[in-house]
Amino acid sequence: MALIDEIGIKPRPDFEGRMKKVLLRKGEPDRVPFYELFADKPVKDKILGKETLFPALLPIGEPKKLIPNEIEFWYRLGYDYVPAAPLYGFGMKVNLAKDTAGATEGMRFWVDESAGLIKTREDFEKHFWVDADQVSLDIFDAFAEHLPEGMVVFGQVAGPMENAFYILGHEGMAYMMVDDPELLQMIFDRIGTGLVRLVERMAEREFVGAIQMGDDLGFKTQTILSPKALRQYVFPWHKKMIDAAHKKGKPFIFHSCGNLGKVMDDFIANGIDAKHSFEDEITPAGKAKKLWGDKVAILGGLDVDFLCRANLDQVQERTAAMIRELAPGGGWALGTGNSVVNYLPVENYLMMLKIGWEMGRYPI
Repeated sequence: MALIDEIGIKPRPDFEGRMKKVLLRKGEPDRVPFYELFADKPVKDKILGKETLFPALLPIGEPKKLIPNEIEFWYRLGYDYVPAAPLYGFGMKVNLAKDTAGATEGMRFWVDESAGLIKTREDFEKHFWVDADQVSLDIFDAFAEHLPEGMVVFGQVAGPMENAFYILGHEGMAYMMVDDPELLQMIFDRIGTGLVRLVERMAEREFVGAIQMGDDLGFKTQTILSPKALRQYVFPWHKKMIDAAHKKGKPFIFHSCGNLGKVMDDFIANGIDAKHSFEDEITPAGKAKKLWGDKVAILGGLDVDFLCRANLDQVQERTAAMIRELAPGGGWALGTGNSVVNYLPVENYLMMLKIGWEMGRYPI
């Protein structure tokens, strides 16, 4: 018996009446919805007992054959949507290391922060810039054939900051900001133009319920770039991506890690519908709802560090407490503070969902 058979959730997806109601802060739905940006493939495979897709729709093997399994994972755990990220990027240099997590594909990689792909204007002209109109959405579109009634796809894209870091590395971006800010602007503009077009293409599809963008902008104490630099290079492109989603009537979910208190008003002014990723040491989800819950939906917030270290009783108690604190009034979905990473104990993740299912029916 697969782990998913033991959780006892009886799914009845209802994006329009439940998750969308939360995203747009339209009051209390029938029950607290669940939300995750993504789940690592080894975790999904272990829970479902079948092979699922990588978080990005990599054209490895025959991914279309795995789409029913991918949807089944999210459906049977009680989600109203399945996340799907078309394969689109601008290149990066990475470092590799053995992955020692319990559920692993064997290797982990991270961006080489000192070995950027573009250092000069000549590099910029020679760089291969992928045309967003040429990006195949065949795998993405195939989800529509298998969606249960009431379930949608959340189209996912990495934001301009993350893509610029992939190309330049943190060190390269810092130098370029001083040595050639005009070139840095050119890079952001080229990236941003492509991302806006990809959002437009996803948002025009009827089976897409919302757009979610991951763009990590901060760390524990502050933003990675200064608020001034973010307002120059990054936020104008956020605004255009948000507007592209809203033009097609799709809510826009913004995921970013880090301490963003100094720029949260910028995100709200740009029109995000929901904010995701909350860390207890920075801004716990309960505090975030008090600060911004009248303007944006708050998603997730069960701290990943806690979930990695806690026992099942602690997860049960903490989940119940969060439901009592955050669920009243709506505008909140239960989930981790970041994502279902492969070093998170699967039993703790499933316990969070189990308690959410048992306690999450309104009135709380």
